[in-house]
Amino acid sequence: MPAADLIRLVGRAERVLAQLEAWLPPAPPPIDWTAHAFRWRRRGNQGWLEPVQHIARIELDDLQHIDRQKEIIDRNTRQFLAGRPANNVLMTGARGTGKSSLVKAMLAAHAPAGLRLIEVDKGDLSDLQEIVDQVAPRPERFVVFCDDLSFEEGEAGYKALKSVLDGSIAASTDNVLIYATSNRRHLMPEYMSENLSTKHQTDGEIHPGETVEEKISLSERFGLWLSFYPFKQDDYLDIVEHWLRDLGVPDASISAARHAALQWTIERGSRSGRVAWQFAKDWAARQAAAGDALPAGHVTVNPVADY
Repeated sequence: MPAADLIRLVGRAERVLAQLEAWLPPAPPPIDWTAHAFRWRRRGNQGWLEPVQHIARIELDDLQHIDRQKEIIDRNTRQFLAGRPANNVLMTGARGTGKSSLVKAMLAAHAPAGLRLIEVDKGDLSDLQEIVDQVAPRPERFVVFCDDLSFEEGEAGYKALKSVLDGSIAASTDNVLIYATSNRRHLMPEYMSENLSTKHQTDGEIHPGETVEEKISLSERFGLWLSFYPFKQDDYLDIVEHWLRDLGVPDASISAARHAALQWTIERGSRSGRVAWQFAKDWAARQAAAGDALPAGHVTVNPVADY
């Protein structure tokens, strides 16, 4: 081939490649391993760990009346950081009782010791094995956090989660745990019709049907189950008082807030830590507007999402 024809051919190929590159998604950014928390992001066929710039921080002492749950998950997390055997954790129960906040508190308490948090949306759970493969060579210890987890029949993330938890032919790495929260104990809807498949033996023993067994099998792959319950009235008022003090409200105003705090729960139909935090913000703001100002320079950044 003459040199001139070869040059024209190369030039044409370069133009075609340039047009193709314009249609291709940009390469994912390099991972900033100095970050303490990440979100899993996906664009087209590419996924990457995006560092969280402003981490929602909450301290263990801010979580009231869930002492047993705090002790268990903190012990499990310390075992994990020390390289000892540790369990995946499923937290279930009443909404607004501290499930998600407890995971964030673990990061606040143990990030200096090498704990890292990766938040994964339910729709991206099919990428779990890819996430595990990316962090496997790292020296840090990673908690994959799945918040408000539940599945409907046939969702792809269901099988991916089962595989990573326990059941894949590939061994799970020792620097990854999964902490999940859910309002459903078995993570999937349960129907009255499923009880019809239950078998009753002649000796009185009951055997659940295959559908029920399948739903239970996922939650059983979590080594630790932590249950959370609605707060009693006095517990709720204790939480309100804690947040009002954190917001700098004077003691006299805190005492006066009790009746209003109870009225707030009636309007919201719930006594939870989340409701207590929402009331505390509203009360503190109203007192400041009425002249009972907060201390000068007082700033509270609180990420309470589930507590």
